[in-house]
Amino acid sequence: MPKMKTKSGAKKRFKMTGTGKVKAAAAGKRHGMIKRTAKFVRDARGTMVLNDSDAKIVKKYMPYAR
Repeated sequence: MPKMKTKSGAKKRFKMTGTGKVKAAAAGKRHGMIKRTAKFVRDARGTMVLNDSDAKIVKKYMPYAR
């Protein structure tokens, strides 16, 4: 049986933690930082863990990630 392919867009955007949760960068930080508040920019720094309903969708695209 051939292996399933990982979606290349998903492997660029998401990482899996050791416990199987999905990490992603915060949304809304590509451009237009002038109109964002400083608090928004601070809080959107780094990565976050997706909630379970979103993570379930992402895991379909990454079949061999934990």
